[in-house]
Amino acid sequence: GRGVMPSIVCSVEEELNMGYVIAREKVTSTFKIQNTSTLTLRYSVQLDSLSPTRDKDQQRLPLFITSSLQRTEFVGTQNYNGLSVFSIFPTEGEIVAGKSQDFIVTFSPDHESLYYSDRLKVVLFGKKIAHVIHLKGAARDHPMFVEGGIPLDVPIESLAVTSAVSSQETLKGGNVLPLTLYYKTLQEPVKSILLILEYIEGESSPEPAMTELKVGAIQTAQFASKKNMEFSFDSLPLLQQKGFTVDSVKGTVERGQVKRIAVSWVPPADFDVSYSSYSVLLLTLEVCGSCLQLAGAIQKL
Repeated sequence: GRGVMPSIVCSVEEELNMGYVIAREKVTSTFKIQNTSTLTLRYSVQLDSLSPTRDKDQQRLPLFITSSLQRTEFVGTQNYNGLSVFSIFPTEGEIVAGKSQDFIVTFSPDHESLYYSDRLKVVLFGKKIAHVIHLKGAARDHPMFVEGGIPLDVPIESLAVTSAVSSQETLKGGNVLPLTLYYKTLQEPVKSILLILEYIEGESSPEPAMTELKVGAIQTAQFASKKNMEFSFDSLPLLQQKGFTVDSVKGTVERGQVKRIAVSWVPPADFDVSYSSYSVLLLTLEVCGSCLQLAGAIQKL
């Protein structure tokens, strides 16, 4: 006899990112597996979130209190309704030698989160793991979003549904100055992103501290008739007074696209600088309920 090694080639290597979708809507993506061996391959497709040992694996310390370096869990946020946020079709079958099979991945989140994830394994003959794909996706409650800065939430969620802090409560938290980026028809509670700009003062010509944020628009059937989404910044004089500059104070974003906005900071002349101290300025920015906090810091060398 002659031994034959089963082999496949997948159109997706390690990660399939489904991108952004409106919560309670769904999006699909397709990948292909080709049988490059000389025998018919019997396959099954498995998700870690549907593993029969998952309940047993969860009888340990919650991942959100574990160091990020120690986390080995590939299953992230899941739906509140108990249904898997990712689904695959077909889940089993055969691929004839030299032929290929298309697989459809459906991402259908039921609430807002940036941390939906799962792991897909292609298993041959019920034993051999031939390929692994990490699935990722994000969901928003509204068609516009802001990205950038340092995350203030946690990548591992508990089952508790937390309510967002209102803008008035945010303003009570300290030296917070209002700066608004909004989508005209939607108003929701404030959520936070933190941008940190560190300006280093030396002997040479000063260079402004730079960072960027991203404003995106999600492709959705809810607003299919509206091609572009609008955004704008308010309270710009106050922002400029504190040394901040935003390169796009208003504009539009096409559906499915992301616009990068540069943010720079040069401390004003009356800014108090000491050798080892930092001074922080916080501002808020709203976009469909998202809130951006800008923090400027300066250190004299």
